[in-house]
Amino acid sequence: MFWVRFRSSLIIAVCAVLALVLGGNVLFGVILLVSLTGMMEMYRVAGAHRALPGIIGYLACAAYNLLLLFGKGAYRTEFFIAFFLVLMLGYVFTFPKYRAGQVTMVFFGFFYVAVMLSYVWQLRNGDGGAYLVWLVFIGSWGSDTCAYLVGRKFGRHKIVPKLSPKKSLEGCIGGVAGAAALGALFAAVFSEELTIFTSPILSCALMGAASSVLSQLGDWAASAIKRNYDVKDYGTLIPGHGGIMDRFDSVIFTAPVIYYLAQLL
Repeated sequence: MFWVRFRSSLIIAVCAVLALVLGGNVLFGVILLVSLTGMMEMYRVAGAHRALPGIIGYLACAAYNLLLLFGKGAYRTEFFIAFFLVLMLGYVFTFPKYRAGQVTMVFFGFFYVAVMLSYVWQLRNGDGGAYLVWLVFIGSWGSDTCAYLVGRKFGRHKIVPKLSPKKSLEGCIGGVAGAAALGALFAAVFSEELTIFTSPILSCALMGAASSVLSQLGDWAASAIKRNYDVKDYGTLIPGHGGIMDRFDSVIFTAPVIYYLAQLL
């Protein structure tokens, strides 16, 4: 199982690096594909992935990302309202074919996956984005690796045993410290390119630590949803990991955090 997970992680890492380096339409297409797949996995647990509400959700995901691509992000609030109204219209005129829980999951899944993940592309396209976007993955996948190593070696106290029995307080602290250290190291290497910060090392260390906290929250949140629906994994697309949501649950939380912290700092 270890080597299966390792091979899958390596392939995902290579694909992520290529998409982030190329940026532009390539990254846009990857984010859109990942978002649609993640939404389908979430909708599946509620039985809405092939239903009318789910289809409306997929179309909303595509339309929202196109709105950002063409520089019309200022109209996102109006778009959210329109999406909600269309979704409720479909629910009302097909009643009682679909349950309220399914419709709720469609609306929730759109925000949880499509809107949150879109910040990866938005960050990459902003000032210094070619470098800042890497902090998203330092705060998620880097934090996850550090938490795993520290937890495996020193983990004693369980932090959320009902959600993730193997997660320990020591591992969580190790994840935060590790992400902060990786962020500082990243800034030290690329300090000349991170001129948007007064103190790049301190800023990136803070963003690494903060995103690690939110990254772990994202992992637990995804686990909580799975527990509610009595499923082990969101899918089987990634051998050894599960579905897209099982691998990108932490990225979903870190992307908007890095985006707004970069502006604040």
